[in-house]
Amino acid sequence: MGKRVLVLNGPNLNMLGIREPGIYGAQTLADIENLCRTTGTELGLTVDFRQTNHEGELVTWIQQARQTADAILINPAAYSHTSVAIHDALKAAGVLTYEVHLSNIHQREPFRHHSYVSAVATAVICGLGASGYSLALRALAEKL
Repeated sequence: MGKRVLVLNGPNLNMLGIREPGIYGAQTLADIENLCRTTGTELGLTVDFRQTNHEGELVTWIQQARQTADAILINPAAYSHTSVAIHDALKAAGVLTYEVHLSNIHQREPFRHHSYVSAVATAVICGLGASGYSLALRALAEKL
């Protein structure tokens, strides 16, 4: 079995393909999941792909990652800018973490310019659309 990567997606990402395609693109979350699974297989990684609209569920999954994952790839979505709880959970988990965003958060509204997750992530990829997930998995595979 390869290294295990937990790919976590936050609120509203289940609406990809419908919600603001000019910002987030036309790909659906299922398309991104397929991309992650294909990339993971190519790299010898086991990908566990999840999405939730609930902050507490993300925190629980992050806490569980101590025993179940070698790395976390997270798109916390709007929780990037608001969640000290996710920041604290990632810090406590002690698992290699990369953060990814479909859009360039630094070119958007000022409230999106700060991410609590970035402070505890080893790397951040933003603004590359769905391909950012694939690039992040490649970088994680090298690091692992």
